[in-house]
Amino acid sequence: MAMLVAAAVFFLALHLVVSGTRVRDAVVGATGERAFLGLFSLASVGGIVWLVISYNAAVALGTDQLWDLGAGVKHAGMLVVGLAFLLGVSGLLMPNPTSVGMESRASDGGTVQGVLRITRHPFLWGVALWSGFHLAANGDAASAVFFGTFLFLSVTGTFSIDAKRARKMGEAWKGFADRTSNIPFGAIVSGRGRLHLGELLTYRQAIAIVAFLAVLFAHARVFGVSPFPGGWVPF
Repeated sequence: MAMLVAAAVFFLALHLVVSGTRVRDAVVGATGERAFLGLFSLASVGGIVWLVISYNAAVALGTDQLWDLGAGVKHAGMLVVGLAFLLGVSGLLMPNPTSVGMESRASDGGTVQGVLRITRHPFLWGVALWSGFHLAANGDAASAVFFGTFLFLSVTGTFSIDAKRARKMGEAWKGFADRTSNIPFGAIVSGRGRLHLGELLTYRQAIAIVAFLAVLFAHARVFGVSPFPGGWVPF
């Protein structure tokens, strides 16, 4: 468990201290954007691998159960995680000024479409849904650290990215931010945007559904836990 906590602290510090503040601006000024992104990506992958290994080890050794919200929460998994895939995977496949290297798309009025009408951070909110569900459904100490890390970082990351883009892009970012929202459906509720259902029926959503089904049916074999009611294992 101590190793899992250490991995979580490292991963959070990497994003909140190094990437999420003006420390990033200083490092980029010294090393250049490409060098920073390369090193940061390597460190992030290493942090995720460390988290996964430490989590699996903590679960194997046994971990305290902190809460049990019942079977009803667990049975909601397919719906919640399915929505997470639709949001996150679709977002990854779209040009988005919040993504690395796509800042110039902020001035493109056609960029705001599909899931970007729901939130300008679809991938991170997809991760938040995924991690939030697993945190609630599992309820053990190891899961609280593991999934709690991803939940906290995905939500705070949306605000951190907004702040970085505002500092770097000025008016170009403001124009994009005014047409979208961080909080899902915020722009639609406030009247700054409209949801077009036709834009949510594209190849991006088809890929998201295929990815979700692949993970769903392989979940029991790969992760050792069936996501189906009754513990059904498809193969």
